[in-house]
Amino acid sequence: MNEIRIHSWNDLVSELFEDSWSPDLGRFRSRYAFRGLSNADYKLETTLMRLRGNFAELERHLLRNFKKYAHRSVVERDSLWHWLSVAQHYGLPTRLLDWTYSPFIAMHFATANIENFHLDGTIWAVNYVKAHQLLPERLKNKLEQEGANVMTVEMLSGSIRTLEELNELAVDDFAIFFEPPSIDDRIINQYAFCSVMTSPDRSLDDWLKGYPQIWRKIIIPAELKWEIRDKLDQANITERVLFPGMDGLSRWLKRHYSPK
Repeated sequence: MNEIRIHSWNDLVSELFEDSWSPDLGRFRSRYAFRGLSNADYKLETTLMRLRGNFAELERHLLRNFKKYAHRSVVERDSLWHWLSVAQHYGLPTRLLDWTYSPFIAMHFATANIENFHLDGTIWAVNYVKAHQLLPERLKNKLEQEGANVMTVEMLSGSIRTLEELNELAVDDFAIFFEPPSIDDRIINQYAFCSVMTSPDRSLDDWLKGYPQIWRKIIIPAELKWEIRDKLDQANITERVLFPGMDGLSRWLKRHYSPK
């Protein structure tokens, strides 16, 4: 069963660290990507999809104009993957989805919006190693050559140069998990990485339905959110840390001092 409803803080921690033991390494190293959502009914939709309308056709126009007007110094290299990463980071609608290696940071995003505390939250957990076993051979070979489990923008830049190449790479859709460049402390502190689908109009949760062996959806009951939120604050998993700067500080203080 892919949906698991937890009943306590201990349940949640145990579930998030399930399958983290790696026999090959003899260490506890989870191979899951985590994404926390404040509403369990939210889909794994990209910001591009949320534009609605003919969003897939708008993608190239958005990216072209972002590249035209952005300062060239914001990217390390003039590649699709550097531009997509920077655009996503600064809020442009893209086909990327944000994930984290950290279960606790996923907990934060599932409980950061106090306006949704009357709703169940959720944390998606996707095994990116198993997801990458479904990649085309040339991408799997790239990972094997590098001895890596997750792509980097440099690895992708040498394999896929345009959105058209990505769209046409395979008959069947697949998902790629990759690490963006460390543009600022926000990406580093959030232990962040991204996923991308080969089709801009295919949601990741729709694709995952065909591969139940690689994912879980952990439901956080609304009545547990305050306990989880308070314990995360005590552990210093807050906006002040995850969004360094005055905006993160303000967001943390606003939430911290809001009445229950």
